[in-house]
Amino acid sequence: MTIPEFPADFPIVWKSDADAHAYEEARVGRVFNHRRPSRYPVAVVAAENEDHVVRAVKLASSLGVRVSIRSGGHSWAAWSVRDNAVLVDLGAMRHLTLDPNTRIAVVSPSTTGRMLNELLTQHGLMFPGGHCPDVGLGGFLLQGGMGWNCKNWGWACENIVALDVVTAEGEKLRVDKSSCPDLLWAAKGAGPGFPAIVTRFHLRVRPAYSGMLASTFIYPIARYSEVMTWITQLSPSYDDGTEIVAVSCVPPEIAERCIIAHFVVFKHTIEESKAALEPANTSRPSDFLAEIVNTPTSLAKEYADQAHANPQGHRYCAENGYVKNDADVTAVLERAFKTLPHPKAFALWFAMAPCSRRIMPDMALSMQSDHYFALYTIWEHHTDDDRCQAWVRGIMKEVAPHCDGAYLGDSDFQVRETKFWADENAKRLMEIRRQFNPNGRICGYLNPGDTSGTTGLANEDRCFV
Repeated sequence: MTIPEFPADFPIVWKSDADAHAYEEARVGRVFNHRRPSRYPVAVVAAENEDHVVRAVKLASSLGVRVSIRSGGHSWAAWSVRDNAVLVDLGAMRHLTLDPNTRIAVVSPSTTGRMLNELLTQHGLMFPGGHCPDVGLGGFLLQGGMGWNCKNWGWACENIVALDVVTAEGEKLRVDKSSCPDLLWAAKGAGPGFPAIVTRFHLRVRPAYSGMLASTFIYPIARYSEVMTWITQLSPSYDDGTEIVAVSCVPPEIAERCIIAHFVVFKHTIEESKAALEPANTSRPSDFLAEIVNTPTSLAKEYADQAHANPQGHRYCAENGYVKNDADVTAVLERAFKTLPHPKAFALWFAMAPCSRRIMPDMALSMQSDHYFALYTIWEHHTDDDRCQAWVRGIMKEVAPHCDGAYLGDSDFQVRETKFWADENAKRLMEIRRQFNPNGRICGYLNPGDTSGTTGLANEDRCFV
């Protein structure tokens, strides 16, 4: 391949002539999952502005290769790292502004929810970004955004009011409800198949909550059935400011596998939060190992706890499913919660009702149930790769038949293909992809062999491939 000439300040690293360390750092240095992929872009552009993105797209076109995009680097399957592609890394694009009057924040895709909320907190505002503080808003929002208190507030992507994008032809474009509304529709749930490169999101934000409290109840895993039955029955009609989650993990201070019920309340006063927590505090099963009731919390504290649970520099394998509303959730998830293969791994049940029962807004995102289940299998050494991944596959072979599909954000299409959208939404989304990306210039869904191209995903439950 003949390498084109560029200005000396154009931030590009070529596979063919770069120092091996510099290329490897550009290729995967910002990939959160240390289970690195064996895929090698022809070049990496560390874009600092929209013009760099435009030039990268036109470069790829001239070379006859594809374009892949990295915002936060947090996709478990490292979708940004593709063979035969120019990788556009948006980590150096840093735009973060707020109009306090309109309550619209404008952010570049690598901005994390924690970064955005650090700004918003100063103005008494917040945004329901990803729970893990390292997650960039780009991938998070395009996948739908299962953010803070999603069960009551809805999906984070519903707060996208406009986008700035670079098209597959290398043109800059503003997208909103009156200009290219199909792209705005697709941006709310297309995930890595979005057929353009987002350079800025325009987001509607909400008032912050200064009276946040949390209650946490920790039980030995032998109490799993009782605790899970209690929390799944309690959650659907619970207070609409409360996020509810059940987690199987090994708390360091207890050093044994436990099931933890965690309630976080978003209210403006302590009194309101105490009232919201009262039903959980008084109905929780007895004989717990520990309980922490009505403790003051904040987004900053919750982010810190999430960072501890999702450590840097580790190897990850994630899987998930929307467990059917009529399933015996406690029985379906029992083996997953009781047999985690590593002390740092955890299984999670996330309450989604009542928003899961509403008519969904008109957007690509269209798959959900009352019960979201995810596995976050975490380990440190490559010698555990086969064992941990085999455990995940074994669990999901049992759980998947009881699910109505899966969430893009915790999926790997190379391992399992299933339903990610309602049928009509999937059909419309793939048509929009072909309309705006007819030659497949922008990489789409990374399926086995990276062959999805302009076809996209079948949106069928093929279980394991």
